[in-house]
Amino acid sequence: MSIFKIHHITKYEYERPVKESINEIKIFPYKCNEQEILSHDFTITGNTYIQLFTDYWGNKTGVFNLLAPHKELLIESKLMVRTTASAQLKINFHSGWQELQKEVNGNLQLIELAAPEKIELQAEIDMIAATIFNNSKSIASVVELCSEYIFKYFKYIKGITTIETTVDEILAHHAGVCQDFAHLMLQILRTLKIPSRYVSGYICPNKNGMRGEGATHAWVEAWIPQYGWAGIDTTNNVWVTNNHVKLAVGRHFSDCSPIKGTFKGPAKQKLSVYVSVGYEDGQIFEEMNNVQMETQTKEAKEELVPENVAAQQQQ
Repeated sequence: MSIFKIHHITKYEYERPVKESINEIKIFPYKCNEQEILSHDFTITGNTYIQLFTDYWGNKTGVFNLLAPHKELLIESKLMVRTTASAQLKINFHSGWQELQKEVNGNLQLIELAAPEKIELQAEIDMIAATIFNNSKSIASVVELCSEYIFKYFKYIKGITTIETTVDEILAHHAGVCQDFAHLMLQILRTLKIPSRYVSGYICPNKNGMRGEGATHAWVEAWIPQYGWAGIDTTNNVWVTNNHVKLAVGRHFSDCSPIKGTFKGPAKQKLSVYVSVGYEDGQIFEEMNNVQMETQTKEAKEELVPENVAAQQQQ
């Protein structure tokens, strides 16, 4: 078990007043057996009322309106969470395709999460899937091989992709960040009819060399027969244990976007994101990103995604 103190501030500054800012937030820890919320303090500019609900995927979601003219929007989260997963997972490496088919049949959500997207370079995905697929292997082994393949053949490079980068573009770059690798892995696993879902959250490895420390992070959960959802972080090629804090799950990033919304008013905006992770040994990891934003027009859309100075995406 590990306890983490996570401080996350998203700040928008506008060159002139804007109004009617309507936003959706998903920066509440996901309710599951692998983590326990010890405390969570949440503040928004103007002490705005937050309407809470649970979405289709089981994510705790908040919606708020900041109607009055404002030149700044500040969203601050102070979280203390205990991860309760064992460092030694007991993933079922014996269950295979017959067991998977039995569990997926009749489960509409698993069926939905096993269907790949239509992309132009599906032939390349089919080749990767064929490389890692072996009918005699268990589902967990195939998932592990998929993660290993992406980790080995795709480079981790910040700034060359954005939140709108497609799987086709990721294949062309053969590089990206955690969000890109998660989307690529989803396409491969779903091509093999393995239900899988996108996960957003934080990675808290206490400076042990893992990619994405202290930032909003993304990984994949695959459905393992006779086990359930198993998280795997292909950016670091590790199964998820007690160093990851889960915020939201869904079919894609758009289902898990930490903050997104709209506002009225022509204004150039500046976005800064601060994340710190405090560890039980007293160490603190801090990261501040100033994100370059395009000028917004009347009723323009804000995709407020903490992370990455150039692309605002999860690392």
